[in-house]
Amino acid sequence: MTYDRLVCANCAAPVNEGRCPVCRASRARLQQQGQGQGPFAGLSPAMLVALLVVLVGALALLAHQTV
Repeated sequence: MTYDRLVCANCAAPVNEGRCPVCRASRARLQQQGQGQGPFAGLSPAMLVALLVVLVGALALLAHQTV
């Protein structure tokens, strides 16, 4: 989950602005969780599907050429 769209229940401001201590703590926690997620963590689901389609197409082309 990204914190750019979250709204703080304490101050009703976006969490990424960090206006209150609750916002700053949540932002820090979410940033720590996001650092160790791997190379595909920042990609949208649509981009992941597109990459999968390209990969399957490449494998099919490779399999067709070796037969």
